[in-house]
Amino acid sequence: MQKDLHPKAVPCKIIYQGKVVLETLSTKPEIHVDVWSGVHPFWTGEERFLDAEGRVDKFNKRFGTGYRNRGKTE
Repeated sequence: MQKDLHPKAVPCKIIYQGKVVLETLSTKPEIHVDVWSGVHPFWTGEERFLDAEGRVDKFNKRFGTGYRNRGKTE
Protein backbone atom coordinates (compact mmCIF):
# COMPACT_ATOMS: atom_id res chain seq x y z
CA MET A 1 0.00 0.00 0.00
CA GLN A 2 1.13 3.53 -0.72
CA LYS A 3 1.62 5.86 2.21
CA ASP A 4 0.01 9.30 2.28
CA LEU A 5 -2.09 8.58 -0.79
CA HIS A 6 -5.27 10.21 0.51
CA PRO A 7 -5.52 13.85 1.62
CA LYS A 8 -6.00 14.56 5.32
CA ALA A 9 -9.55 15.09 6.52
CA VAL A 10 -9.94 18.13 8.76
CA PRO A 11 -12.98 19.54 10.59
CA CYS A 12 -14.93 21.67 8.13
CA LYS A 13 -17.60 24.34 8.52
CA ILE A 14 -20.23 24.70 5.80
CA ILE A 15 -21.15 28.40 5.62
CA TYR A 16 -24.33 29.82 4.09
CA GLN A 17 -24.81 33.61 4.05
CA GLY A 18 -22.20 34.13 6.75
CA LYS A 19 -23.67 31.57 9.16
CA VAL A 20 -22.31 28.12 9.96
CA VAL A 21 -25.04 25.65 9.04
CA LEU A 22 -23.16 22.36 9.26
CA GLU A 23 -19.93 20.95 10.64
CA THR A 24 -18.39 17.91 9.00
CA LEU A 25 -15.06 16.55 7.75
CA SER A 26 -13.45 17.63 4.48
CA THR A 27 -10.11 18.44 2.93
CA LYS A 28 -10.89 22.16 3.29
CA PRO A 29 -11.53 23.93 6.61
CA GLU A 30 -14.39 26.09 5.22
CA ILE A 31 -16.84 25.71 2.33
CA HIS A 32 -19.10 28.59 1.31
CA VAL A 33 -22.34 27.52 -0.41
CA ASP A 34 -25.02 29.41 -2.35
CA VAL A 35 -27.84 26.91 -1.79
CA TRP A 36 -28.46 24.89 1.34
CA SER A 37 -31.19 22.30 1.93
CA GLY A 38 -32.43 24.20 5.00
CA VAL A 39 -33.62 27.08 2.83
CA HIS A 40 -34.23 25.39 -0.53
CA PRO A 41 -37.97 25.35 -1.36
CA PHE A 42 -37.97 21.67 -2.34
CA TRP A 43 -36.62 20.49 1.02
CA THR A 44 -38.59 22.92 3.20
CA GLY A 45 -41.94 22.02 1.59
CA GLU A 46 -42.55 25.52 0.26
CA GLU A 47 -42.17 24.53 -3.39
CA ARG A 48 -45.02 25.72 -5.55
CA PHE A 49 -46.16 23.71 -8.57
CA LEU A 50 -46.78 25.99 -11.53
CA ASP A 51 -48.72 24.72 -14.51
CA ALA A 52 -47.07 26.67 -17.30
CA GLU A 53 -49.49 27.25 -20.14
CA GLY A 54 -51.84 24.42 -19.16
CA ARG A 55 -49.32 21.67 -19.91
CA VAL A 56 -50.86 19.27 -17.42
CA ASP A 57 -54.33 19.78 -18.92
CA LYS A 58 -52.90 19.41 -22.41
CA PHE A 59 -51.22 16.13 -21.41
CA ASN A 60 -54.39 14.78 -19.76
CA LYS A 61 -56.47 15.76 -22.79
CA ARG A 62 -54.05 14.02 -25.15
CA PHE A 63 -53.37 10.83 -23.19
CA GLY A 64 -56.15 10.68 -20.60
CA THR A 65 -55.88 8.46 -17.55
CA GLY A 66 -54.93 5.41 -19.61
CA TYR A 67 -51.31 6.55 -19.75
CA ARG A 68 -50.98 6.65 -15.96
CA ASN A 69 -52.77 3.34 -15.44
CA ARG A 70 -50.75 1.50 -18.09
CA GLY A 71 -48.52 -1.11 -16.49
CA LYS A 72 -50.51 -1.33 -13.26
CA THR A 73 -51.91 -4.74 -12.46
CA GLU A 74 -54.95 -5.08 -10.30
